[in-house]
Amino acid sequence: MQAPLQRWLDSLRAERGASPHTLRAYQRELSALAAHLEERQRRLLDAGLDDLRRFLAPEPGAPRVAPATLARRIAALRSFYSWCVERELLPLSPATRLRPPRVPRRAPRFLDVDEAARVVERPSQSGRLGLRNRALLELLYGAGLRVGEAVALNRDDLDLERQLVHVRAGKGDRDRVVPFGPPCSDALAVWLAERGTPREGEAVFLNNRGGRLSSRSAWRIARDAGAMNGIADVHPHALRHSCATHLMGAGADLRAIQEQLGHASLSTTQKYTHVDAAHLMRVYRSAHPRAGTTASDPTEE
Repeated sequence: MQAPLQRWLDSLRAERGASPHTLRAYQRELSALAAHLEERQRRLLDAGLDDLRRFLAPEPGAPRVAPATLARRIAALRSFYSWCVERELLPLSPATRLRPPRVPRRAPRFLDVDEAARVVERPSQSGRLGLRNRALLELLYGAGLRVGEAVALNRDDLDLERQLVHVRAGKGDRDRVVPFGPPCSDALAVWLAERGTPREGEAVFLNNRGGRLSSRSAWRIARDAGAMNGIADVHPHALRHSCATHLMGAGADLRAIQEQLGHASLSTTQKYTHVDAAHLMRVYRSAHPRAGTTASDPTEE
């Protein structure tokens, strides 16, 4: 890997607290650019705007790149070359004039209450793996954890008696402590008794070989649990979003949901928390001083 690229990634990790997922994505995009430039006997620091545009253009006959993918690539290029300017490796960034496409906003997938209950209570496997899967699904839905946060948990992060989980170094390198309910506590207790009480620092969720469960495996567990119950497109984030949606629908405070999910900005919570129109109308009618009045005739005023 070229030296400036590695230094930039180290900077993102140390100074900005970038997540492993972000680092992998950015490394992949800049490594692809480096390979593209190398074919033309150029280096990353030699690239101009035309080089970047050629890199971003689809190959002849290749399918169109999704707007979200193209936007991520442009964000990676702009971040890298801005860092190069800050470090005085370049006088100007060649990526300044790149403009990301408009990405259509899609409502995140969420389950209704009955669907969520079926998914977490009926995982696709039985026996020992079924106990593990139920505990994992209960935690993803019950505490609203990110999948990476769930698989990173160690035994000492769980307080089953008080029904709390300590999420260490979540997104943005922020710790938080969040609650979960009795069904989740019970499922975790059953799983921990089955796996054998782990020592301090040992993973809560194990794979078939006794190592820490991966995020990819957790995605498969959620998908298979959905399929088992006739519900398509179930994934860990759908369970996390369902947690926020159901909290909001029951009247939970938006700030409390922000803390539960570990969002740095309240605007992020507002974007990912769906409130159905019927609930919004109930809240309005019960809270607004003029919601239950009949408008007066303006000719009488």
